[in-house]
Amino acid sequence: MELDLQGRTAIVCGASAGMGLAIAESLSAEGANVA
Repeated sequence: MELDLQGRTAIVCGASAGMGLAIAESLSAEGANVA
């Protein structure tokens, strides 16, 4: 993905495992601060 998330904050519920974890990792890789 190419998303412009530098400096943005994303809140991902259920990010301890499974799909939530994968989404949190992807957002973090794109530059977002994941909470």
